[in-house]
Amino acid sequence: MSKQPILFCDFDGTITDTDNIIAIMKKFAPPAWEAIKENVLAQRQSIRSGVGQMFAMLPVALKEEIIQFVLEHARIRPGFAEFVQFAKAREIPLYIVSGGIDFFVYPMLDGYVDRESIYCNGSDFSGETIRILWPYGCDETCQNDCGLCKPAILKQFPRDLYHRIVIGDSITDLAAAKQADQVFARDFLVKKCEELGIAYTPFTTFHDILSSLQHKGVVA
Repeated sequence: MSKQPILFCDFDGTITDTDNIIAIMKKFAPPAWEAIKENVLAQRQSIRSGVGQMFAMLPVALKEEIIQFVLEHARIRPGFAEFVQFAKAREIPLYIVSGGIDFFVYPMLDGYVDRESIYCNGSDFSGETIRILWPYGCDETCQNDCGLCKPAILKQFPRDLYHRIVIGDSITDLAAAKQADQVFARDFLVKKCEELGIAYTPFTTFHDILSSLQHKGVVA
């Protein structure tokens, strides 16, 4: 193909087999987090607002316990290591674009992807509760209050030069999926793509994605 393939891959529930933010909240947060989650999924509340409120329920003293919990319980989806090597061997840019938080995203991806290729939210442990930082917010064209604005990141790679491939699973990936040239989806993102008529390819493992990319001639 004439355009450069480029990969934008979600982290929670995509690279990992579960959504780590949800798992953290189930383990550590008071019950009020569930109503916030439902509001975010129903798009009654922005992702930025909801995630910020949920983490504000957690005292900073839990930091190391949360990291250890994620490292012990999260599992990397089968085929991800091969997927990373595949992209490197063919010089296909791979960016992890995650609504997750740096203090658990970085440790999970250590040894897989350089930090320079990871877009995620930040964290501040200087107060009594965990405060989320938003270094990749929405630009003037996005009114979704994404927190980490995946469409704004995609715009750095113009459609006329790049074949933009989005891989994701949840509401945080929907706005990017609307702008992508190709979408791989699972779980909640499948439901939203079907509701909105967005073309997608379902996947269970990264082996599925590799097979599809090669079969459709996107990459050699």
